[in-house]
Amino acid sequence: MRCVIARFPFDLTKSGVLESMKGIKPEQVSGESVIIGRRTYPIKQVGQVVTRQDRRDFSAGEVLRAMTRLGFTCHGLPQAAAPTRVLTPLQEASAMLGAPATA
Repeated sequence: MRCVIARFPFDLTKSGVLESMKGIKPEQVSGESVIIGRRTYPIKQVGQVVTRQDRRDFSAGEVLRAMTRLGFTCHGLPQAAAPTRVLTPLQEASAMLGAPATA
C-alpha cells in the first residue's frame, strides 16, 4: 500500500511492517498505539522504525492512518474519565437509604 508520511511516499505492506518490528522492544505507551503481533507499540516508535525518520518529522495521525489501512488494530488517545461528583455525608447517607437528599 502506498502512503505518504512526512511528505515522503512509502510502499508499506503488513508483512513488511511485521518484519521491521520483529525483535524491537516496545516502549511504554502513553498515547496512540498499535498492536503488531502480540505486542502494543507507541505509534511514533512504529513510525520511526518503519520510515527510518526522526519522530519529530511526522505526526502520529499519519502513521495511525497507515497502520489502520494495513489492518493493524490501533488505539487513539485514552479518553479522560468523567469527573465524579463528591457527595456530602448527608447525601451519601440518603443514597444508602434509598431516599433522595434535600440539600
